[in-house]
Amino acid sequence: MQFEEIDAGDFRIYAGALERKGNASYCAAVVVIRLRADGLREEVFRDEDIGAGYPWPNAQEALRYAVQRGRDIVMCRTGIQGRSWSRAAA
Repeated sequence: MQFEEIDAGDFRIYAGALERKGNASYCAAVVVIRLRADGLREEVFRDEDIGAGYPWPNAQEALRYAVQRGRDIVMCRTGIQGRSWSRAAA
């Protein structure tokens, strides 16, 4: 089992690569949480077997896919891709 946590603005992505029982493959899982201004957390997305159950050959590939799927969810639900990162950093 491998896990990774990533902060993405007001969201936190929890990505995981979970070993499947009975064979040497992994499944990818992701949970996206919105960190609200009032301090509460709100789950906005969860999929514990993303990629339609694709059997990833190793944990690194499954984890990479889960992280990317989490980033896609954040970008699609918040419009982050339309923002200028250079202005935000200045």
